[in-house]
Amino acid sequence: MSKLKSLAKDTVIYGLSSIIGRFLNYLLVPLYTVSLSAASGGYGIITNIYAYVALILVLLTFGMETTYFRFTNKTHTDSEVVYSTTLITVGTVSAVFAAAVLLLLSPVSQLMGYGEHPEYVGVMAVTVAIDAFLCIPFAHLRQQKKALKFAALKLINIIMSILLNLVYFAWMGGKDVGYAFYINLACTLTMALLLLKEYTGFRWRLDTKLLRTMLSYSWPILILGIAGILNQTADKMLFPYLYKNPDMQEQLGIYGAASKIAMIMAMITQAFRYAYEPIVFAGVKDKDQHEMYAKAMKYFIIFTLLAYLMVIGYMDILKFIIGKDYWSGLRVVPIVMAAEIMMGVYFNLSFWYKVTDRTIWGAVFSGIGCAVLLVVNVLFVPRYGYMACAWGGFAGYGVAMVLSYVVGQKYYPISYPMQSIAYYVLLAAVSHLSMNYVHDHYNLWLSLGFNTLVLIFFLSIVAHNDLPLHSLPVVGKFFKK
Repeated sequence: MSKLKSLAKDTVIYGLSSIIGRFLNYLLVPLYTVSLSAASGGYGIITNIYAYVALILVLLTFGMETTYFRFTNKTHTDSEVVYSTTLITVGTVSAVFAAAVLLLLSPVSQLMGYGEHPEYVGVMAVTVAIDAFLCIPFAHLRQQKKALKFAALKLINIIMSILLNLVYFAWMGGKDVGYAFYINLACTLTMALLLLKEYTGFRWRLDTKLLRTMLSYSWPILILGIAGILNQTADKMLFPYLYKNPDMQEQLGIYGAASKIAMIMAMITQAFRYAYEPIVFAGVKDKDQHEMYAKAMKYFIIFTLLAYLMVIGYMDILKFIIGKDYWSGLRVVPIVMAAEIMMGVYFNLSFWYKVTDRTIWGAVFSGIGCAVLLVVNVLFVPRYGYMACAWGGFAGYGVAMVLSYVVGQKYYPISYPMQSIAYYVLLAAVSHLSMNYVHDHYNLWLSLGFNTLVLIFFLSIVAHNDLPLHSLPVVGKFFKK
């Protein structure tokens, strides 16, 4: 139970920083979608390039974050040597990547469709190389339980980005989408300076024998990561090649902007992951670990379902996050959110093969899920556009989640409270359908009022059945029996 409380505390810190940070970052969405109309294709460019960035970041870190957590907690390893070996390895790979792209900038830009603007590609290559290196110092902060410093630095980065974007796009009235990438580079360089303490003050050593062992652990995680990030970004990278209509950039921008509303699920999953990974690997031999997995999964599903219903219930307000000419894409939001929930469940299930060193299974599950996504996109995007992208992600995550559960119960059985989880999923589904019915048949204010009552009802069920209100600080005394 103490580990569950520690998980909850750290999740609150990471979660608040992630949610506040993402909320602040959302300010860029209306800024971009107002400054760059859908017809201009500007937001489509941002969506496309950042999809590549997400994939490259996974390639450059190649599973070394998780590997660092695993090896720094092994009794026979020197944590400082593990850290410095990880830093040197990721830093070298990232530097080589940036240099290669800059040397081959013209052909790479042509291949990506940005031959007229190679500077977009060059700036983002340098930025993502630095970001990849900085992932290790940030992982070190998590491993050292420096959640507050981690959260503060992330917020500083986001606030700086917002201010610079506001200056250019709002105050100066700029229209050049390239400045979004220049600003990103400036923020990344600032983070590198603020993290200076995390890669100084100790002896840098590369233990080649340790590195070989770490790489044998990390390569399946890399495959897993590639497949996982492709599940999130492949549609946005493939869309220009599959959807041949003249309004391709406009449609991609609409899909990218609307999907941003669904990213509250990504916030929750990310916050949970930041707190969950160090605790899991630190207590891998604890007797109560299986019980913690089961409880953590249940609470994760409960609160992601609640978040899902909140977004659905207040969609008529949240839609103002994006410009009006992007509203046609709002129909993808429930699909993308459901896919994100399944991705979060899949992440929670993934620990059975990480703690048992069977990471190859993660590569298998994610690879199959990615294959499903790609097939759906290739077959249906030419005809149905970005709606096929949304359903492709849903199908891919769903397959990977089911496979991980089935195989995991064979190698590392955990008694998840499936009956209770199914109850909450059914309750959320009925709530969603009722919200849609009222929305379609009554006025806006009545719909919002009804949705609020549904949310209160859902919360009351959770509080009655599963939320230990008596254990909460301050307010808990009012609920003690």
